[in-house]
Amino acid sequence: MNPKLLDDIYNAFDPFRPLLPGDPFYVDCHAVRGNDDILRELGKKIERSNKPTCQIYTGHRGVGKSTELLRLRADLESKGIKVVYFAADDDIDEEDAQYTDVLLSCTRHILEDLQNQANPSPLTNWLKSRWQSLKDLALTEIKFDDLKIEQQVSQFAKLTATLRQVPSTRQKIREQIDIHSISLIEALNEFIQEATQKLATKKLVVIVDNLDRIVPSPRGEGRTNHDEIFIDRSNQLRGLECHVIYTVPISLVYSNRASVLRDNYGDCQVLPMLMIHQRNGDVYADGIAKVKELIHQRIAQFAQNVTLEQDIFDAAGTVDQLCLMSGGHLRELMQLIQGSLDWTDTLPIPASALRRAIARARNTYRDTVDEGDWEKLSAVFKTKRIANDDDYRNLLFKRCVLEYRYTDTNGEMIRWHDIHPLLRGVEELQRYP
Repeated sequence: MNPKLLDDIYNAFDPFRPLLPGDPFYVDCHAVRGNDDILRELGKKIERSNKPTCQIYTGHRGVGKSTELLRLRADLESKGIKVVYFAADDDIDEEDAQYTDVLLSCTRHILEDLQNQANPSPLTNWLKSRWQSLKDLALTEIKFDDLKIEQQVSQFAKLTATLRQVPSTRQKIREQIDIHSISLIEALNEFIQEATQKLATKKLVVIVDNLDRIVPSPRGEGRTNHDEIFIDRSNQLRGLECHVIYTVPISLVYSNRASVLRDNYGDCQVLPMLMIHQRNGDVYADGIAKVKELIHQRIAQFAQNVTLEQDIFDAAGTVDQLCLMSGGHLRELMQLIQGSLDWTDTLPIPASALRRAIARARNTYRDTVDEGDWEKLSAVFKTKRIANDDDYRNLLFKRCVLEYRYTDTNGEMIRWHDIHPLLRGVEELQRYP
């Protein structure tokens, strides 16, 4: 065996790298995801609409949303539509996020991407007029007029970096931005309008990824920062004069604010798990086959003419166990494979190495569950449904509960939920037979 092969396989299953369009690792999984289609469900609205649209997109963390959004970007760009895509968590502390953080992040990336296509003065003038109050918070003594235009533009990036990295000044910066947020949106729209007029299709799309990672923070009366950002500030989020797609936390989409979200943004597309078992508990053969294809596709880039059941894993049962324990969650699958390789020095990967990886992951999920939530998990396991309750939504956000979808014989999309397979058999769950 090539001694480098294990390293190549390990890195092929990097759980945190979204795939770019055309990546040889990519496998089309839509058939076992309820036939979702981001190009049609989000893309067609952008192509056909004569006015700016604002759409939301969600799914569990690590299920493949970024990969799908990058596919959408490539498809739109192939049709001459300009797309500004960015991961908002480069600017935002996901443990402590507010609307102003999102607005500043959008401003920074739109400006940096389009500064050569439009005059940035509306935005630099806005910043100049606020410079005296902001420069002390950003810990700089620089005079704005002394900066070249490129340096003036870069101050937005420095501002977002300070916002993310210096908690002691974070709230003060937010207060200053919030007071003048309307004028900032007006300046940003002036810049967007000029840039859009120079585009061949006269269409600009901004895709704001990773907002779904924002951790819910209580705001009293059953509300969280999710409500403040995506509902209370929906007018501002929809206020950009271009097409926008925001990722949102999956727990918010299934809250009692769902109808308000639909009124503000239209239908939300959800990217579910790969369905590896059916609602009645039976193994779903097509889903298992798709997960195996995904694993083989990555390994085949480094080792041709190998079989998963003999050359890569020690038995067919080991592969099946891996697929089932992943829950059809792509990042979980990657992490279990890398965890197995941590205990493997030569191929094939033994079942004992997979058991170690499963035990480690299971303990992490067990620690994630609050004592009062085991009965709720038992209810989900039995009914395959989640109740309209914040505790259940929190379990959804933590990936202790997963969502699956399939299309029935009448073409209707059926949605159902189940607990993460790693939690089945856990002692705490057995108290509620």
